[in-house]
Amino acid sequence: MIHSLQFRLIAAFTLVIIVAIGSVFFFIYHTTITEVHRFGERFESMRAHRIEMELSNYYYRQRSWDGIQPYVEQWGNLYERRIILIDNEGVVVADSQGDLLGEPYQPDIPGVPVSPPWEASALGVLYMSPGPPPEIPFPPLSVIYLGVGRFLLWGGLVAIALSLLITFFLSRRILAPVKALTLTARRLGKGDFSPRVQFKDKSEVGELAQAFNVMAENLERDEQLQRNMIADVAHELRTPLSNLRGYLEAIRDGVIKPDVNTIRSLDEEASLLSRLVDDLQELSLVEAGELKLNHQPQDLAKLINRTVTAMRAQATTKGISVSLELPDKLPAVNIDSHRISQVLRNLLENALAHTAKDGTITVAAKPQSNCIEVTVADTGEGIPAEDLPDIFERFYRVDKSRTRTTGGSGLGLTIAKRLVEAHGGKIEARSELGKGSCFSFTVPTS
Repeated sequence: MIHSLQFRLIAAFTLVIIVAIGSVFFFIYHTTITEVHRFGERFESMRAHRIEMELSNYYYRQRSWDGIQPYVEQWGNLYERRIILIDNEGVVVADSQGDLLGEPYQPDIPGVPVSPPWEASALGVLYMSPGPPPEIPFPPLSVIYLGVGRFLLWGGLVAIALSLLITFFLSRRILAPVKALTLTARRLGKGDFSPRVQFKDKSEVGELAQAFNVMAENLERDEQLQRNMIADVAHELRTPLSNLRGYLEAIRDGVIKPDVNTIRSLDEEASLLSRLVDDLQELSLVEAGELKLNHQPQDLAKLINRTVTAMRAQATTKGISVSLELPDKLPAVNIDSHRISQVLRNLLENALAHTAKDGTITVAAKPQSNCIEVTVADTGEGIPAEDLPDIFERFYRVDKSRTRTTGGSGLGLTIAKRLVEAHGGKIEARSELGKGSCFSFTVPTS
């Protein structure tokens, strides 16, 4: 419970609320205390001024300080302060405690001059001893002072309670998709790739849930492709191995003689196995980024001519014509000529496998802004729209029966895609069922 995210959120919000309310209480309390002290100081000043006015009036009536002692004693008892009055010569004429009468006085504190408006000079100096901070004298002010503290205390407690309640519900709402993500992730970890997080929110958590669902879909797709790959590899290896075993058993039993035709058949099956293993090894190197490319400046037009010329004999045997559409001059490219020739050869083999007799294959190249685009178009059977997104996946075949008349191992297009991407280009396919297909790839010129 202590380590749960919900508990941490509630604890964090609670701490923030307590700190905020405590800070407000601290500043309000100290501000109130300061204002009360200022009020006390002003009140003391008003007392001194009031006494000074009374002394001025007394002197105006009596024309001397005679008889002022009882009044000073009364004021001292009333205000609980020691009050001393001296004349202009510095002699004490009144003392609320009666100890310094008639003696010179040298005070440590500043005094208040007794100077009525009708006199040009002061008649004396009034001294009041400092005392403890004054109590709040007026009931309304006391009520306000105590009420503020009570309000802050109860208001803070209510605010904390409400905040905790709101935080609890908000944290549950915020953490709901996180819990759903956790449960779904656990199911994914156990190999169940079907669950998805159902959370349609536009916040960051909603984006996380959407990204998680995309990841789950990719994992499910990759898992299915991996299973298909294992099944396809087993199938591709089983067929030539079965043929080899059948021929060898027939030769051993004397059913077939080891003549030239038999050895040729055995060699063809062994070649199929060798090519499949080589394709798998090459694909693994490309996908791991360990395939070494020998980049050199090349004339792409000459490379296309050489590759097409090498494939023409195979096309002529099938009754398919191959034509070239190349511009007079193409920019030089820095490529691995062997690998780009392999890409073009794989595309031509794919086109030959899916184009019927009397069909045509057109190889073209044209410069673009920062690359050269090479296309291989055929008039073959075409590819269904639902299969186009997957044709570059390993072992993927439009013909799900995997018959040998529809092509080789199913790795040619995958290898072509990886090799083009290793050169910094891209490859794509367009097709219309019954009218043919067009594969194109780009090679950067810089």
